[in-house]
Amino acid sequence: MQKFWTKDGGMRWIKVTLPFLAIVLSMVGLLMFSMSILSSVRAFVGGEGLWSKAQKEAVSYLVQYAVTQAETDYQKALQALAVPMGDRRARDELDKPVPDLQVARQGFLEGGNHPDDIDGIIFLYRNFKNFSLLAEPLANWQIGNRLIEELAAEATRLHAAIAAGNPESSTLTASLARIRDIDARLTPLELRFSASLGESSRQVQRLLLFATLAIAIALTIFGSWISRYLLNKSDAFEKALKISQERLHLALVGSNDGLWDWDIQADNIYYSPRLTELLGYTLDDGEPTPVQFLNCIYPSDLASVRAKLTSHLYDNSPCDIEFRIVTKSGDLRWVRSCAQSTSNAAGQPVRMAGSFTDITARKRSEEQLYAAKERAQVTLESIGEAVITLGTDGLVEYLNPTAEILTRWTLASARGLPLAKILSVVGEASGKRNTDLINQILENGNPVDRETNLLLICNDGSEVAVNLSAEPIRNLSGETIGTVLVLHDVSKEREYAAQLSYQASHDELTGLINRREFERRLTVAMITSRDQQRQHAVLYLDLDQFKVVNDTCGHAAGDELIRQISVLLKQHLRDADTIARLGGDEFGVLLENCPVEYSQRVAEGLRQTVADFQFLWANKPFTIGVSIGLINLAGEMHTLGQIMSAVDAACYLAKEKGRNRVHEYRLDDSELSTRHGEMEWITRINEALVKDRFCLFSQDIVALGTPSSAHGVHFEILLRMLDKDNNLVLPMAFIPAAERYNLMPAIDRWVVSTVFATLAKMHQQGGGQDIESCAINLSGASVGDNDFLNFVREQHVKYNIAPQSICFEITETSAIANFAKAAHFIQELRSIGYRFALDDFGAGMSSFAYLKNLPVDFIKIDGCFVKDMLNSPTDYAMVEAINKIGHLMGKQTIAEFAVNERIIGTLTEIGVDFAQGYGIGRPRAFGVETSKILQSVG
Repeated sequence: MQKFWTKDGGMRWIKVTLPFLAIVLSMVGLLMFSMSILSSVRAFVGGEGLWSKAQKEAVSYLVQYAVTQAETDYQKALQALAVPMGDRRARDELDKPVPDLQVARQGFLEGGNHPDDIDGIIFLYRNFKNFSLLAEPLANWQIGNRLIEELAAEATRLHAAIAAGNPESSTLTASLARIRDIDARLTPLELRFSASLGESSRQVQRLLLFATLAIAIALTIFGSWISRYLLNKSDAFEKALKISQERLHLALVGSNDGLWDWDIQADNIYYSPRLTELLGYTLDDGEPTPVQFLNCIYPSDLASVRAKLTSHLYDNSPCDIEFRIVTKSGDLRWVRSCAQSTSNAAGQPVRMAGSFTDITARKRSEEQLYAAKERAQVTLESIGEAVITLGTDGLVEYLNPTAEILTRWTLASARGLPLAKILSVVGEASGKRNTDLINQILENGNPVDRETNLLLICNDGSEVAVNLSAEPIRNLSGETIGTVLVLHDVSKEREYAAQLSYQASHDELTGLINRREFERRLTVAMITSRDQQRQHAVLYLDLDQFKVVNDTCGHAAGDELIRQISVLLKQHLRDADTIARLGGDEFGVLLENCPVEYSQRVAEGLRQTVADFQFLWANKPFTIGVSIGLINLAGEMHTLGQIMSAVDAACYLAKEKGRNRVHEYRLDDSELSTRHGEMEWITRINEALVKDRFCLFSQDIVALGTPSSAHGVHFEILLRMLDKDNNLVLPMAFIPAAERYNLMPAIDRWVVSTVFATLAKMHQQGGGQDIESCAINLSGASVGDNDFLNFVREQHVKYNIAPQSICFEITETSAIANFAKAAHFIQELRSIGYRFALDDFGAGMSSFAYLKNLPVDFIKIDGCFVKDMLNSPTDYAMVEAINKIGHLMGKQTIAEFAVNERIIGTLTEIGVDFAQGYGIGRPRAFGVETSKILQSVG
C-alpha cells in the first residue's frame, strides 16, 4: 500500500472517502444500538413469560401436594418457584449502588433466561429502569415478587404441617385457601405486567424507528450535498479527460498500433483495445498481467526481448525491438515495439509504456523474397541443366555448378567474358560452328526454343551433345535486363535410352530376350508363316526339379542354375533361332524356317542336353530334367494367345505324363483338349469369384429311427455356379479345373464367408435358432493351407457363429493324401468347438486304418455303396461294417444317396444314424440372397 501512497493522493483520498465513511459508521452504530435495545426488550418480554408460567406451575403443584401429600409434588413446586425467585434475587442485586453482576447473571439464569439474553436484560434494566416507559412494568414486577414471597412462605408452612404427620383437614383446607387467594391476586397482576411490558416494547420500537429515520434523512441530505460537490468537480475533469482520450483514440486508430502501459511498482499492465485484439484476447479474459505479456512472446525471442528491456530500464538505451508473438489462438505474428520508461527521484524505473506495430505482412514478404532468392539460387546450383546468365552487354555474369562442369569453365574465369568466348557450338550433323545462334541470343532478345542436335566444344577441347534454350530476363516494366541460357547434356540420355531399350527386351539374369520380345518375334514369325508359307516351330521348356534346388540351396543357387541352363540351351541352337526366358524356370524357343522333323530332333536334343547336365552347388550334385511342349506353326493357329496357350498346355501335359519328356501339340489330341477346357474354366471361375456368381444350396440330413428331441435341423451346403446366361452349373463341371489350378482355397473361402454371414443374419432375424448342424465341404488344398486355418478363425470372430453348429466335411482321399496336416487342421478347429465329418468314406484302400487316427465326429458312407446295397450283398456288407466300426469308435454315421424309402428303411434297420439323398429331400436355395438370384433367373 505504501508504494501507491503519495501526500497529494492521500489527501484527495481522505477528502473524498471520509464523509461517506462517517455516514456509513453512523448508520452502522445506530443500527447496532437499535438492534441491541430491541433484543433486550425481547428478552425482557420472554423473561416475563417464564415468570408467569413458573408461578402457575408452582400453584398447581402446591394444590396437588396438599391432596397427595407426595414429596415429589412439593419438590416440583419449589423448582417452579425457583424461576421467579431467581429473577427477584437478580433484581435486588441490580438495585444496589454497586451491584455484583455475576450474582445478577446467576439469578437470571435460575429464572430460566437464555444466557445470550442476560447481558441485554442487565443493560436495559440498569440504564433504563428510571425511564417512564418501564415504570409500570417494573412496578407490577415488584408487586408480583412480594406475592411470590407469600406463596413461598405458605408452601413452607404446608410442607411443615404435612411433614409433622396426619395434618388435620382444617389445616390443609386453610392452606389451600391461602394459596388460591395468592394465585387470584397474581393472575390480574400478571396480565397487567404482560400488557404494560408489551406496550413499553412497542413504544421503544416506534421511538427507535423514528430516530433511525430522522438520522438516515439527515445523513442522506449530507451525502447528497457531498456527492453533488464531488460530481461538479469530476465533471470538469472528465470533460478534459474525454477530449484527451478522443485525441489519443484518433491517433491510435490512425496508426493501427496497439499500446501497453506497465506500472512497474504495482506490477500490472494495461493493454489498449487494439493491442488486446492483436493478441487475440477479449474482455472476458480478465485483466492482463506482465507474466501474460511475456508469455505471448515466442520462446525463441524471449531472451533477446528481456535483454533489450533490461538494457533500456537500467542504461536508458533505445528500446526498438522486432520479435514474434503467439496469439491466444496460437497464431504466430511479427511485431515491432518501441517503448520509453520513467524513473523516480532515486533513479529507479517506475513505469514503462510502448507501442505494438503488426509487421507480419512485411516480414512475410521479406521471408518470401529471401526464400524465393534462396530457392532460385539452390535450384540453379542443384539442377542438372547448365545455366548461364548474361548482362545487357552480352558479358557473362553467372555460371551454375553444372555449367562449370559442362563447359569446363569456372565462374571466376568466365565472369565478364563475351558469350562467344565460352560458348562454342557446332551442328552435330554438319560439324560447322553455329554463329547465327549466338547472334540471335545477343541481338534480337527473343526466346530461343529448344535447339537440338548441337555439339558443345568445351574449354578442354572435348565435345558434348547438348540441347540449348534461351530466354530474356525482364523487369516489372518489361525492359530486358539480361539473358539466361540453359544447356542440357543429352549424351547420358542417349546412353540411358539404349540401355532401357535393351532392358525392355532382355532378361536381366540370363541376358536372353524376355517374354515381351519373344512374343513380338513370334508375332512376326506367325505373319511370315501365314503370308509366305514358311514353317516355324515353338518350344515351351519348364525345368523339372528346379524347386528342389531353390528350396534346398536358396535363391542364389536357383539363379545360378538358370544362368547355366540358359548358356547350355543357347549353345545347342542355331544362330537364327531365338531363345527367351519367359519367367521363373520357363524358357521359350522359336525355331524359324524349321521343318517338323527337325523341330522334333531339336526338342529332343535340348531335353537330352538338360538331362545329361549335372549342377553342382556347395559340392552337392543335382540332376535336372526339362518338360517340353512343341507346336509347329502351319497356319492353324491365328492368334498369339492361341499359340502360347497351346504350347503351354502341351508342356503341362509332358509334366503330367512323368516329366523330362517332349509332348507335341496336335489338333486331334484329346488330352490337350481336356486341358484347354480346364484352362478356360480358370477364367470363368475367377470371374465368378470377382462378380459373386456362385450360389449356395442346402440339402437336408435327417436322423433315422426314433428322432431325439435334442436334434435340430441338419443340412449340407452345396455349391453351384451361374454362367453368363444365368444357368446353374453343377460343381463337377468346374471343380476338377479348380483343383488342378489351385483355385479351391479361394472358392472354399467364399463358401465359408458366405455361409457364416448368412447364418449370422438368420440368427439375428430369429430364423437360425433350430440349426443343429450345417455341413460345409472343404477341399484337400484348403485343409493343408495354414492361411485357410487362420481365415476360419477370423470368420469365427467376425460373425460369432456357434462353432458346434458347423460341421466341416473332408473327403477321405484328401485327408489321407496329407494326413498330418489334415489331423492338425481338425484338432485346431475342434478345440474351438467345430465338428468334422469324413466324407466319401470307404472309397479309399486304407479307410479303417486311418479312421482311428482322425478325430472326426461323423462318417459319411460313400454313396456308391448305399445306392446299390439292396441289390449287392457286398455293398450291403460294406455299409453295415462301416456303420458298426464307426459306432465302436464313438462316431455317428451318415449315409449318402438315400434315394428311396426302401433304402431309408434298410439303413434304419442297420442302425445308421442319419441319411441324405433325394429320398429325404432335394437341394433348395440357401439364404435370402440366393433365393432372390434364383427367382430372377427363373
